Amino acid sequence: MPKRKTTIKEGVEKEKVASYTAKDIFVLKGLEPIRKRPGMYIGSTGPEGVHHLLKEVIGNAIDEAIMGFCNTITVTLLSNKRISVEDNGRGFPIDIHKQTKKPALETIMTTLHSGAKFGGKAYATTGGLHGVGLAAVCALSEYVRVDVYRNNQSYSQEYSRGKAKTKFLKGAKIKKRGSVVTFEPDPEIFNEIKFKPKTILDFLRQQAFLTKGIKIIFLDKRDKNKRSYTFYFENGLISYVHYLTRGRTPRHQNIFYAFEKKNDVLVETALLYTKEFESFEESFANNVFTPEGGFHLTGLRSALTRSVNEYAKKEKILKNDDDSLTGKDVREGLTVIVSVKIKNPQFEGQTKKKLGNTEVRAVVAEVVFEHFTDFLEQNKKDARAIIESCFLAQKARNAAKKARQTIFKEGISRFLALPGKLADCSSHSPEKSEIYIVEGQSAGGSAKQARNRKFQAILPQRGKILNVEKARLDRILASNEIKSLVIALGTSIGEEFDISRLRYHKVIIMADADVDGMHIRTLLLTFFFRYLRKIIDKGYLYVAQPPLYKIQSGKYTEYAYKEEEKEKIVKKMEKQGKGNIHFQRYKGLGEMNPEQLWETTMNPENRILLKVNIENTAEADRVFDTLMGAEVIPRKKFINIHAKGVKNLDV
Repeated sequence: MPKRKTTIKEGVEKEKVASYTAKDIFVLKGLEPIRKRPGMYIGSTGPEGVHHLLKEVIGNAIDEAIMGFCNTITVTLLSNKRISVEDNGRGFPIDIHKQTKKPALETIMTTLHSGAKFGGKAYATTGGLHGVGLAAVCALSEYVRVDVYRNNQSYSQEYSRGKAKTKFLKGAKIKKRGSVVTFEPDPEIFNEIKFKPKTILDFLRQQAFLTKGIKIIFLDKRDKNKRSYTFYFENGLISYVHYLTRGRTPRHQNIFYAFEKKNDVLVETALLYTKEFESFEESFANNVFTPEGGFHLTGLRSALTRSVNEYAKKEKILKNDDDSLTGKDVREGLTVIVSVKIKNPQFEGQTKKKLGNTEVRAVVAEVVFEHFTDFLEQNKKDARAIIESCFLAQKARNAAKKARQTIFKEGISRFLALPGKLADCSSHSPEKSEIYIVEGQSAGGSAKQARNRKFQAILPQRGKILNVEKARLDRILASNEIKSLVIALGTSIGEEFDISRLRYHKVIIMADADVDGMHIRTLLLTFFFRYLRKIIDKGYLYVAQPPLYKIQSGKYTEYAYKEEEKEKIVKKMEKQGKGNIHFQRYKGLGEMNPEQLWETTMNPENRILLKVNIENTAEADRVFDTLMGAEVIPRKKFINIHAKGVKNLDV
């Protein structure tokens, strides 16, 4: 039967195909490699891998929705280790497969590289084209059960570690359709198995934004109240941009939106400029997030730069080609989402971090250029605001370039001495070297005496650095404290940033365990997040945990790093018969002598270091904007909402 194209609501094109039976399932080879090398298929056997299994199952349901066969998906958290995903799509095929002589469902679940997505008919656009998604879930789970509702009949089968544990069973008659996949990850593969509701909700919300008109429900049955959340966005990417820019001040009134299918590539994008200095870009291919971008993002960027420059020339705002705006000028303050749907996506690896289809670049560039040019022509007020913003960015970029060049030259000319206040280590191996960024001259002096000079460098900071959330790079680089930090790290900054030149693979922020210390840590974290992100991404940034209390009885001493630890230590010492127990509350690092500072905070055998990780870039971006940005009202609202959840402000 030929394809039927159905356009649903505002440009959501979905292709319906009647055939989805055993003949649509194509088998390539066996399953055992998944258990032997799970990292190759799900990226990690840590918490990310556990959630990757869930995303594979949800992705299968989303594929049904993209194709127009499903409008409701329900994810139910049954326990910390068990979860189910239900959709009202066509239901897995259940007839006997010609090659395997087994039911098609069992073939899908227990055979590597099997699925309808290899045949090119049952699925036209889908994220799971490797054919290992559900097989990986089956192979890496201790328990899997699949219930299928098809042709007014129910069917089920259970699996464990990649093998069927029950026969394919035919159940009762039932007037519903769809599939339910329930699974529990295998403790032989994963050291820690725990589904995090927030991680799941963030992913489900994102998928609902990307698939307008679909209802996605999350139920947490662990909760006595059986808490539930429902996501449904009629306006898709427009709603997504609204969500990402909440709390920010827009530069123009109308959100740009484009939707067009060209050369079998469906392109959808939305964007808004705000009065922030950084840009935020998210790209997707067949609803799969591509954090490292790809040719769809490249096409979008080139189209925006070209359309803005051509509009500026036409309006005689740009009179000289030498003054043309660069891509970075055009992207300052930009929040943009680009989503493409294609038949044969080429992802880099099963974890799909980057889209490699070269043909997508030209299609996206053409669609975005045409639509954004029309947007600028039809919305003169918005166009003027965008162009002015881009030229302000250009002016700041030129000023920042001069400042960066100065820093780079200073870094080279002063390489042997480096910043005067830096006490460098003798090691020249970044892998063995670490630098402490220390609050205050007094603490810096103690840290210099306490350190191991072979591998520990100390850089004292004078008070609080500039809040980079409220300043452009040219002003930031005028700060002596930031300039010294950049030179000490060796990476430079901005366009000249080079992570390979980082002189220390442990960059440790060490500040007092009080409110001022927390503020200093936050300012430094903001700077690293905005301008030295790769140091965080590589896992090189840490926060030291100095103790809050010194607890002493005679010559016996212990340190408490949290308020509740103090009480436990005191009770333990009392049980041991120790008397005259005294405790000292440290107000600052400078109160500790070098021996105490080494013993509690700098000795690799005893210290506590917290590695800085970013699980959700969009959420981190929003929180930094809210807490450190210029807008007061969103910050007050955030504090009012979250203040009750703060248990110990000093920790």
